[in-house]
Amino acid sequence: MGSKQYGAYRAVKRTIDVVVSLVALLIFGIPMLVIALLIKLSDVHAPIFFHQPRTGLGGRRFDVLKFRTMVRNADELKEQLRHLSLVPYPDFRLENDPRVTRLGRFLRKTSLDELPQLLNVLRGQMSLVGPRPTSFDASTYDLWHTGRLEFRPGITGPWQVFGRDSMDFDERCRLDIVFFRHPTIWGEIRLLLMTVLVMFRRTGAA
Repeated sequence: MGSKQYGAYRAVKRTIDVVVSLVALLIFGIPMLVIALLIKLSDVHAPIFFHQPRTGLGGRRFDVLKFRTMVRNADELKEQLRHLSLVPYPDFRLENDPRVTRLGRFLRKTSLDELPQLLNVLRGQMSLVGPRPTSFDASTYDLWHTGRLEFRPGITGPWQVFGRDSMDFDERCRLDIVFFRHPTIWGEIRLLLMTVLVMFRRTGAA
């Protein structure tokens, strides 16, 4: 892809990000208010939103927004549970994370906890489609991992559609880099539609 083509791709991609995010916020505005109220009622002293530093484009750190799905002291408990992680350090993932609240399990299963990230997209920190931003800093990356930092992180990406929960960071990086090495708008729209299908399948799963 030449520089002019890549410039056009980025312009169209950003336009789609802004338009789709604004429309989605209008559609999901009331459900988001209901979710926020339910989270606050479940623990009036805990925040509604979860702010976590993530690694984005060029290795820059930014605060990703999610609805809170865990107990208040989740970060403190993380290190105590690290030995149970399904993936090696610095990544972290548990099959049945005991820190997740009852409401949080529903929000995660339906991916509704991700809706506030539409604000990250409007701010230009994220895109609708891109590699998922990592909680750990780029200083922990191997040199070849940094290839994924050439792309703006996304609400969804190849891992959400083609990956598996058991994939480690190396496998995720390979998947991201191969997918975005030759980016196309139609390819990303297809991935967005496939993400919706994956969400419905997970929601309907027993």
